[in-house]
Amino acid sequence: MSLLERLNEDMKSAMKNKEKERLSVIRMIKSSLQNEAIKLGKSQLSEDEEMTVLSREVKQRKESLQEFKKAGRQDLVEKTEKELAVVSQYLPQQFSEDELRQIIRQTISEVQATSRKDMGKVMAAVMPKVKGRADGSLVNQIVQKELS
Repeated sequence: MSLLERLNEDMKSAMKNKEKERLSVIRMIKSSLQNEAIKLGKSQLSEDEEMTVLSREVKQRKESLQEFKKAGRQDLVEKTEKELAVVSQYLPQQFSEDELRQIIRQTISEVQATSRKDMGKVMAAVMPKVKGRADGSLVNQIVQKELS
């Protein structure tokens, strides 16, 4: 089942069960996917492109969450956490920190990185491998540790 088909099914079930918040987030995801398809001039996105859009949605919500926590807006924190939970359901299983560390070490040896100067080279090689399955800031932190 494709992501759009799954979203449509979940949207129907959210409507039937009167889950307004979940329905709203699913519609937002669908809208983001459709906007990306229009932007790229395609009728349908590839799985990779869909993961890019979902990752972007998760990243936006995580950044908003941090800002809301700083501002002491508990009402918005709770709402954003619920949205994040719904969006995360559509992402593939995330890599554990150990799996991520192993992929990064392997990539470092592949690109023959030796110091922090090679960080850009390592990040460019790692990110396509972990797309949608790891948070970019976590990848960045691990790469920095491994290169120092």
